[in-house]
Amino acid sequence: MLDVDPTTMGLEFGGSAVVGGLLGFATKQIAKLLAIIVGVELMAFRYLESQDIVTVDWNRLSAGLLKTGDRAQEGVHWLVSVLSMVSVGAGFASGFLIGYHRG
Repeated sequence: MLDVDPTTMGLEFGGSAVVGGLLGFATKQIAKLLAIIVGVELMAFRYLESQDIVTVDWNRLSAGLLKTGDRAQEGVHWLVSVLSMVSVGAGFASGFLIGYHRG
């Protein structure tokens, strides 16, 4: 005969459910934080590149997945730089959120 204690099984199940729930919640929060960090880095790179402070090789950075041309421009207005940063950040964030919720 099996020596199964329903109380012990209930405690094990409940404990593992709590640990699993906490781990899932923490994983989602960490993923959101990493998405924010990556988005901010992309926006910073785009801004610094538009101001000719750094040169970013987007083909190498994206491993050739994105087809980009030469983005260097003479005398870029600061508003154009901000708008390009927002578009990169918003695109990344929206794509990540859609993938995260659908996945």
